[in-house]
Amino acid sequence: MRSGVWGGAPVSGRGGIGESPARVTPPRRRLGYATVIAALLAALAAAVVAGLALGSVRIPPADVLKILTGGADPSPFRTIVLDVRLPRVLLGAAVGAGLAVIGTVLQALVRNPLADPFLLGVSSGASAGAVAVIVIGSVFGLGAGLATTVTIPAAAFAGALLSLLVVYTLARSGGGGFATGRLILAGVAVSYILSALTSLILIMADSADHLKEVLYWTLGGLGSARWDMLALPGIALVAGTALLVALARPLDLLLVGEEGATVLGLDTARFRAAVFVLASLLTGVLVAYSGAIGFVGLMVPHAARMLVGAAHRALLPVVALMGAVFLVAADLAARTVAAPQDIPVGVLTALTGGPFFLWMLRRNRTEATA
Repeated sequence: MRSGVWGGAPVSGRGGIGESPARVTPPRRRLGYATVIAALLAALAAAVVAGLALGSVRIPPADVLKILTGGADPSPFRTIVLDVRLPRVLLGAAVGAGLAVIGTVLQALVRNPLADPFLLGVSSGASAGAVAVIVIGSVFGLGAGLATTVTIPAAAFAGALLSLLVVYTLARSGGGGFATGRLILAGVAVSYILSALTSLILIMADSADHLKEVLYWTLGGLGSARWDMLALPGIALVAGTALLVALARPLDLLLVGEEGATVLGLDTARFRAAVFVLASLLTGVLVAYSGAIGFVGLMVPHAARMLVGAAHRALLPVVALMGAVFLVAADLAARTVAAPQDIPVGVLTALTGGPFFLWMLRRNRTEATA
């Protein structure tokens, strides 16, 4: 038997990359919950103001605050703040919060700290579905209006759900048991296949400009954010997170193990299927507007558990706030580090998330042999 820590929550039992802790012990909280929430709200407010003030054109924070509060004096920066940067910052906050929440839930569903929408192929599936609709729509003249508003999120959801079903089926094959290690390996393999399919669709696109636009989108970017793009991600985030908070108890039960959750009255198969669909729907909506941004759902939940423990009722709101802060800050870095060049934010999250993933692999291997 070994004892270790999974994302800040002390656990004991057998484990490794493909196994999960058999028992979760009560976490030790270093800070009061209200203090954590207040600090994250302050950090989010600061990140938003910085995101509005900094860029290729620097705007004094005082002017930003005056514009946001409807100051009487007109500002030459009003258009930049309200029409260009504010929609981008708000979309980044919504996407970051949503991806972090999805990652937290997937880690509970598969009982593996390495689970993430990107690593499980969910984001790649959503990207493949959305890109297919974008390219096909351009061929048939369906590149604007209701067709784009409805079909791209729908295709992204279908792609996310299909990829997750394939990965989950592969993880259950070969003996009928559920192996989270196989799930990660199957997710990486399916992700590569779907990425290759997306590249093939892009190569078959006729327009070079269209190819460049969609390629930038597949790398994960918020540069195309507009006010009319915020409603659906915002509604999906609020409704999805509220529903998952309501499902906090069964999510907690999954952490004690399959047998323990079943003994306590949870139909694990039906519950997993329902939450997988919900996670795919939320992923599809977010990816349809932001592209595939990886590793947010891997890194943020572990940091949040170190602050408030593993109980999902308290964890999910903290994860959402931390995800919003992280992606707003990452997007700010993406458009300022090489200004005026706008780097896709997915590139920066991969540069930070890749080493974190390797560190997690190393830590799990060390704990498995301890």
